[in-house]
Amino acid sequence: MVHDPLRTPDAPSGQSPEAGGERIAKALARAGVASRREVERLIEAGRVALNGRVLTSPAVKVGPNDIVTLDGEVVADAEPTRLFRYHKPVGLVTSHSDPQGRPTVFDALPPGLPRLISIGRLDLNTEGLLLLTNDGGLARALELPATALIRRYRARAHGRVTQERLDRLKDGVTIEGVRYGAIEAILDKAKDGPSGSNLWITLTLAEGKNREVRRVLESLGLKVNRLIRLSYGPYALSTLPVGAVEEVGPRVIREQLSAYIDPENLPLGDKTQWRSAPLPAGSQRRVGPGARTVSLRDPSLPAVPVKKEYKAGWAKAKPKTGHPTKSRPSKPGPAVIGRNRTGEGPKGTGSAPARPAASRAQGARPAQAASAKGAPARRSGPPPKGGPKRR
Repeated sequence: MVHDPLRTPDAPSGQSPEAGGERIAKALARAGVASRREVERLIEAGRVALNGRVLTSPAVKVGPNDIVTLDGEVVADAEPTRLFRYHKPVGLVTSHSDPQGRPTVFDALPPGLPRLISIGRLDLNTEGLLLLTNDGGLARALELPATALIRRYRARAHGRVTQERLDRLKDGVTIEGVRYGAIEAILDKAKDGPSGSNLWITLTLAEGKNREVRRVLESLGLKVNRLIRLSYGPYALSTLPVGAVEEVGPRVIREQLSAYIDPENLPLGDKTQWRSAPLPAGSQRRVGPGARTVSLRDPSLPAVPVKKEYKAGWAKAKPKTGHPTKSRPSKPGPAVIGRNRTGEGPKGTGSAPARPAASRAQGARPAQAASAKGAPARRSGPPPKGGPKRR
């Protein structure tokens, strides 16, 4: 629909005349503009208009024939829900805009993606899995503590701690007046050093409050120097390279998230709409001006062997079974001329390849046997060419 600034609706203050409409915050969240909470802030800032009138309150309902604009641009109708997995690197802010001018996650996303919002947040120095969606209602539902989606992190910390102290986190902990829920922490690895121990700890929690993992571990005397989110709900980081984006299939969304999505907004089909180009293994990228270079492979993940690719029609090389010189049969040596098979007399005067030395070593001919007993062997003609010399 085309926005007509001269349109004058009958309802006051932009209120939709349709009684069966939905609240403006929910409509914009479904359209992928922002979360409901962020939409309310946009309305308070006077950036949202309904049918040409600027809204001052989020207590407004919109109908299917209303026109909603954000900063003067028409907000398109809500498209089916889409979900993306993103491996966030260190040095990016999980926000659409940063007052300090730091690079954001959405600035680093590749072109061709729809307007997305994050499900939860990761701070500047935290890396790992970040879920992105175009459905603000879904983002809000998955962020709520009542949904109780499991988040799993892996932290590298400096200090000393025992598994017994980590087990106490299952009962929750209160830090500076903030109550944190149950956390399951497992000490994976500890390496002692002169000034302390370097630890790897896996943590599982269901709330995900602001800087929860760092504050809880700091309360135990640990200093976190690296934090990776491995999973969020049913979705895992797996082997997704750093900086890469992968869309979740519509069928998976219907099977796992249908309880949190309006039925009319569920995606159809089985194929994704967007596919990213694979990142080259071992390459690197900059995460922002003045930021350090981040490898595109997570060093905490196991190495994946690279399989050699062959062009169509090319024959594959056969695997070697052993040393090439030991696997080939030995070549026959020079043959002795002038003797037949029994060794009793001449056979011909022409030259012929010699018999293998191994044959001579295995058993002596009758003439050689006789010579060994003292009887001279009879020989006619010149000495054989290439054969043993006459003594």
